[in-house]
Amino acid sequence: MSTELHLPTIELWCGKTAFAKGKSYYRNGKVSFIQYDQSSSVYQAIVHIRAKLTEQVSLNIDEEGEVYAQCTCPSLSSYDHYCQHIAAVLIHIYYAHQQGIVPILIESAVKPQGLSIELQQEIDHQQEAEQLIQQQHADAAQLTQHLLSLFADKKQRPSGSRAYFETRTTLQVEWICKPIAYGNRQYRIGIEMKIGPKRLYIVQQVIEFLEHVKRRESYYFSKAFTYDPELHSFTRTDDRLIQHLLDIMQEEQQYGSWESQGVVARQNPRLLLIPASHWQEILQELSQASSTVLEHTGQQWGAVVSSEEALPIQFELDRHEPLSADPINPLQSLSAPPRYELHVEGLEHLIVMEWYETVISYSQIIHVPENECQRLSELQSVLQASPQYRTHQTMTIPEEQLEPFIEQVIPGLMTLGQVHMTRAVSEYIVRTPLQARLYLDRVRDRLLAGLEFQYGQVTINPLDMQGTQLPEGQILLRDGKQEEEIMMLLDEGSFVQTEGGYFLTDEDAEYEFLYHLLPRLEKWVEVYATSAVKAKLYNPLSAPKLKVNTDPRHDWLELTLELDGIAESQIIEVLNSLKEQRRYHRLPNGSLLPLEQQEFRKIIAFIQQTGMAKSMPLDQYLIDLESSEEQTGQLKMRMPLMQGLAGLDQESQDESVQFGKSLRLLLENMRNPDLREEAVPEHLAPILRDYQQYGYQWMRTLAHYGFGGILADDMGLGKTLQSITFLASVLSDIRQSGKPALIVTPASLMYNWQHEIRRFAPEMNICLIDGTKTERNRRWYQSLNPQTSDQPVVDVIITSYPLLRRDLEQAHHSSFHTLILDEAQTFKNDLTQVARAVKQIQAQYRFALTGTPIENSIYELWAIMHVVFPQLLGDKKSFADLSKEVVAKRIRPFVLRRLKKDVLKELPDKQEHMLVSELLPEQKKLYAAYLARLQQDALKHLNDKAVPQNKIKILAGLTRLRQLCCHPALFIQQYQGGSAKLEQLLEIVEESLDAGKRLLIFSQFTEMLGIIGRELQQAQVPYFNLDGSTPVAERVELCNRYNEGERDIFLISLKAGGTGLNLTGADTVILYDLWWNPAVEEQAADRAHRMGQQNTVQVIRLIAQGTVEDKMYELQQTKKHLIDEVIQAGNDQPALTALTEKEIRQILMI
Repeated sequence: MSTELHLPTIELWCGKTAFAKGKSYYRNGKVSFIQYDQSSSVYQAIVHIRAKLTEQVSLNIDEEGEVYAQCTCPSLSSYDHYCQHIAAVLIHIYYAHQQGIVPILIESAVKPQGLSIELQQEIDHQQEAEQLIQQQHADAAQLTQHLLSLFADKKQRPSGSRAYFETRTTLQVEWICKPIAYGNRQYRIGIEMKIGPKRLYIVQQVIEFLEHVKRRESYYFSKAFTYDPELHSFTRTDDRLIQHLLDIMQEEQQYGSWESQGVVARQNPRLLLIPASHWQEILQELSQASSTVLEHTGQQWGAVVSSEEALPIQFELDRHEPLSADPINPLQSLSAPPRYELHVEGLEHLIVMEWYETVISYSQIIHVPENECQRLSELQSVLQASPQYRTHQTMTIPEEQLEPFIEQVIPGLMTLGQVHMTRAVSEYIVRTPLQARLYLDRVRDRLLAGLEFQYGQVTINPLDMQGTQLPEGQILLRDGKQEEEIMMLLDEGSFVQTEGGYFLTDEDAEYEFLYHLLPRLEKWVEVYATSAVKAKLYNPLSAPKLKVNTDPRHDWLELTLELDGIAESQIIEVLNSLKEQRRYHRLPNGSLLPLEQQEFRKIIAFIQQTGMAKSMPLDQYLIDLESSEEQTGQLKMRMPLMQGLAGLDQESQDESVQFGKSLRLLLENMRNPDLREEAVPEHLAPILRDYQQYGYQWMRTLAHYGFGGILADDMGLGKTLQSITFLASVLSDIRQSGKPALIVTPASLMYNWQHEIRRFAPEMNICLIDGTKTERNRRWYQSLNPQTSDQPVVDVIITSYPLLRRDLEQAHHSSFHTLILDEAQTFKNDLTQVARAVKQIQAQYRFALTGTPIENSIYELWAIMHVVFPQLLGDKKSFADLSKEVVAKRIRPFVLRRLKKDVLKELPDKQEHMLVSELLPEQKKLYAAYLARLQQDALKHLNDKAVPQNKIKILAGLTRLRQLCCHPALFIQQYQGGSAKLEQLLEIVEESLDAGKRLLIFSQFTEMLGIIGRELQQAQVPYFNLDGSTPVAERVELCNRYNEGERDIFLISLKAGGTGLNLTGADTVILYDLWWNPAVEEQAADRAHRMGQQNTVQVIRLIAQGTVEDKMYELQQTKKHLIDEVIQAGNDQPALTALTEKEIRQILMI
């Protein structure tokens, strides 16, 4: 055999599956040859499938390597590829030639001798069993591979991409580009393909082939070649083109323009039409391809290349004198006029494609603008209708039409090709450049305009219909294109046209003309304007400028607006015009001041950012306007600094808006608060970490300027300590002012604050407001009126949010030095009584502390900021109009947030795990029944209007489902069954205790904590328990006892113990059930993962598989990055509020 076989070729002929099975047959000795003719390479073979089942194969391999094969199996006729039996024979032949031997015929095969019949049958039986197992394994592997391909997450490699060690064969592709006639003198461009490894095969069904490439499926061309994406790749350029054609197919199918593609496909299935919108990009890609052909008019014209050359059209205008004598009537010949002819060359060969802005001339593909394409196409159509042109490529111009022909047609022809005039014509043509003049005047509140076109000594009024006056026999060659440009521009000016010129009476139209159209006209015409017109134009010596600074005490923001030559009283009117978004302002002298300049836009944008333009009329901000002598060129205003702070940003200043020195210093201090270097109390300086010192400096800087802020550090970074340091640093001010500081905190943390202050600032006198109403009233009175009591002066008052709401009468009548609001997310809903109560507290300095300033909605951030710094974000309605980017920029200096991973490099890792359990059979029955009922109820009410009204009912149903996941006994009395999640928890507890771990177990259901507690008691495992019923005073003591190692398990209610507690003695946190908001779970986990933790913290979430908890976890991931979006200006995802209809449907799978 002269041509060698190769395994990849065999795989290509047979397909991947048949090749694999054939290889298995070969390895297991299933192929036997019964005939072989070496001279003709003809083979006869038998493939043994199993006992008494064989297939017979006949094949011939010719000198060119083509294989012609037949098999007795029924599958051969059902597929485009050869079957696995032919594959086995071909593989056998390949390995035989590799070893330099010929296949052994069945008659000469050596069979084992001397075996008993029983032993031979046993061997045959064992071989059959092994073959069956192999066959089953192969089938299973094939099915599994199909499923892996179907559900694989990783993206498939494009057909043209190559691996680092590419083994696929790169196919050659030839691209054939054809213009296709489509309708009346219209063309579309189509593409055909030829591909192959060496010999190229025509793609007979191009759409079908591209669909196979898209799905990464093989495509049969012939017995010698089948495209297989596992074996073949394309060059990068060819692959880009293929992907582009796939995009075109998808786009046309999607937008309904596939019908014409289908018509052409039925007429010529090799062809794919290219839409005009994709042509220029396709053309560029074709020009980079290795093999392209341009084909039209039945010929191939070489490679597809975009040409930059001019259109190959030539026009020649000639003059022919009448004949000197006519043999029939000589007198008539002498009196005949001269004949003018236009000869055209090259036009008849052009293929003009208006939609594509392309003209094809032989081998050239030329880009031509659409209007010129249209003119070319019409010119072809007009000339083709003339018998004279069809015969001689000429047309005759009557003498009486010669002048307009030269004035109007010849300039147009010059844009299409080369125009040549013979000497006989040129001597009658006058050629001079165009000089256009525009005359402007104002008479009786009208703007008058006159236009002239000057050609040498010839002046033309374009509105005069009498034509051009030239000496007899001369023709003026006018610049029709430039004249048309000028006339079109003038038509944009809303002028009224008369025989002599133009006029305007509308002031808006006059402004538009003078400031917008006139600068464009000056590129084409010389403008002559009278003084009356020039007086309407405002020409300042310098650009407008706004200077901004603070007063020495930083109480006021001072603004000075400078406008050259304009009186102070008029500048305020200019500002009002800017505020009303007018395009111009008419000054008292009649000048029109344009307000569309970039400088004015920046000035009014800055003023609007400060809120000055909204709160009250601008003249209310003037500084002593009436008492001082009016100035020219500047206007001074001022506003409270805290009100204008929203518009202050270093990025806001440029040449139009300039910040003064003291304002720049203020902004620099806000950006880098540690520059002021406020002294840290001596006894706290060694304790504070660097980032805590920075936080302290930040609080002092805000207080220095009278601003409020949110300390939003991650849980466990010491917000309490930073706040205590601030209070200690201003203790002398507190005592001097006679106003104590007020700390408001959740009830569970009151004693924790008392403990921390006594620990870090024992010099402070504390008053804890708790007890009965009478006791609280007495403590409020003594704290706020120290002169009436013999008790020490109180420096710090500590109370809780619930008690503040009850004691508001005592608190809101007093003024405090500093207000610190701990766990400020408590009043994230501005409509609650707690939020209304904290708003009424008066304090010189205000700070909010929270690790989660945003949990569900960006409005939660606004609610907190509206308490500590209400001027920054404005009211709720104004805040709704701000983009997230603006909010992020505005709050940046006033919200300080650091994450543990960024500042506590020494803090051990927090490793999070999710453990899944499957509901027990009895749980499943209950869950399925409740889910079906809830789905039914929800579907009745789920519409946009009904969701809010029925949300409580739906949420109650969801709670029931979650309780079933935890333990059905939470609400089903007499339930005697078990809980998969509880069993899983008890296993984790046992393993963890054996490994020396110490655990925090959180659940939002206190009844669940009781069930867990009873199981622990039964196992004789001691534990602590903390829920809403645990007295506040005992909570700190329980935490201390746990941290000291008294017991290893702490059962905690998510709501009661999820915030504020320090439980660094634990190293494992188990979240028994999920909560809607991931921030709540983060807070719970950070009871252990905080400063002072020495061990890696394991956080374990328990989830019941295939239940509502799965969907809750997905919802958590959506909410997780919302805080970064605004606080850290991160991702661009929408704020999520309470459950939406879409989320409810997602959770309930309806």
